[in-house]
Amino acid sequence: MIEILGLLQCNSRLTAKEIAIMTGRQEEEVKMIIERLEADKTIIKYFTLINWEKAGVERVNALIEVKMTPQRDVGFDSVAERIYRFPEVKNVYLMSGAYDLAVFIEGKTMKEVALFVATKLATIENVLSTATHFVLKTYKQDGFIFEDRETDQRLVIQP
Repeated sequence: MIEILGLLQCNSRLTAKEIAIMTGRQEEEVKMIIERLEADKTIIKYFTLINWEKAGVERVNALIEVKMTPQRDVGFDSVAERIYRFPEVKNVYLMSGAYDLAVFIEGKTMKEVALFVATKLATIENVLSTATHFVLKTYKQDGFIFEDRETDQRLVIQP
């Protein structure tokens, strides 16, 4: 099962037949395992990683550090839930260290992101402060290098 998950994480377009060949299992067994993993939400979603810059689409991504006061009996969960329900929010992580939540959002412009932070995020009860960091360029995402410049790594030897 773990081997199948690893293969699908690297390439979600693999067919059950291809996975069966790679793992030495029967195709029907692989299909049943994948169906079970989808049903129990171990496999949550399949997606395609797109280089939007190459597609000519302007997008602004930002990491927002959020400091907050945990709530009695629920800790950070209820505030995190309010935050992750916004459609602009792509990822939310509870963090150790200087801030409590790492919130990744996407907008069309820097102004749109700034307005989201000022009017929606910072106004939530128990949010103490935010710090916004804009992504200027993506080099690697989800293990994939966006612009792999193949260069000759051999040492130059001179006589």
